[in-house]
Amino acid sequence: MYIRLPRLGSSAAWDVSQPAVLDHDLATDAGGGQDSHRDFDAEAVESASRLRHAFAPDASWTIEQGSILDGDHLARLGAFDVVYIWGVLHHTGDMWQAFDNAVELVAPGGLLFVALYNDQGWESRIWTVVKRRYNRSGPVTRGALIAGSSAYIHRAWPLFQIGRLLTGRPRPAAARPRGMSRWHDMLDWVGGYPFEVSKPEQVLARARTHDLSLLRLGTCGGGLGCNQYLLRRPGGSAAVQEPADSMDDLAYLSGSRDQASQGHSR
Repeated sequence: MYIRLPRLGSSAAWDVSQPAVLDHDLATDAGGGQDSHRDFDAEAVESASRLRHAFAPDASWTIEQGSILDGDHLARLGAFDVVYIWGVLHHTGDMWQAFDNAVELVAPGGLLFVALYNDQGWESRIWTVVKRRYNRSGPVTRGALIAGSSAYIHRAWPLFQIGRLLTGRPRPAAARPRGMSRWHDMLDWVGGYPFEVSKPEQVLARARTHDLSLLRLGTCGGGLGCNQYLLRRPGGSAAVQEPADSMDDLAYLSGSRDQASQGHSR
C-alpha cells in the first residue's frame, strides 16, 4: 500500500516496531520533517540506533524505548502528522487499547497507517494455541512446532511446482530481498505471542468511534496475513494529503511483503 506525500517541512512522523525504522526515509526524503521511533524491545531500539548511525547519522530521527500501552509515556510525546504501526498492535496483549492510544498520537488532519492480523476464524484460534505452546516449551517441542507450521503454510508449494512444470510456466521472479531469512521469518511467526486478530469491519467500527475516515484498505483476501488501513483524523489543515496519482513524492510505507510471510517485531 502506498501513500503520496507533499513536502512535509516541519511535519512529524512517528513509528512503532523495528521493521518500520527501515522506512525512516518516509519523513527525511519528504522534506526534513521529524521522525520519531519507539519500540518496547531494548534490542530493537539498539538495532534501530545502529541503522541510523550507519545510514542517516545527521537525520532528525529520535529512537527511544517505550510502550504503546504506557499512557503516561505517550502523553509526553505530543501529536504527529503520520503515525505508522505495521504489525505491532496485535502483539501487545491489548490490541484495542493500543489502537485507541495510537489514535491519540495522530494530529488533527493527520494519518494513521496500521496493519493488523486478519481473523481467519478457527485457523486463527489454532494459531493462538500453537504460538502459546511454542513460547511455553523447550527446544524439542519448539522444533516440532516450527516444522509442522512450515509444512502447513507451504503445503500448496509441491502442487504449484508440478503445475508450473506441466504448463511450462517460467519460474516466478524472486521477491525483493528482506532483512530476514525464511527460517528466521518462520521463527518470528510461530513465536509471535501475544497474538490477536481482527476483521476489517471490526477495525473500521473502532475507527468510527474516533471519527476517523478510511482512505485506503488493503486486505489479505481472507487468508493468513495482515489487513492494512490508512485512516485520517478529522480537523486541522491536513498537512499530509490524500493519496493522488499526480503527486510527485511517494512514500512506500508497507514494504513489499509477501502476505504469507509473517515476520514482525513483537
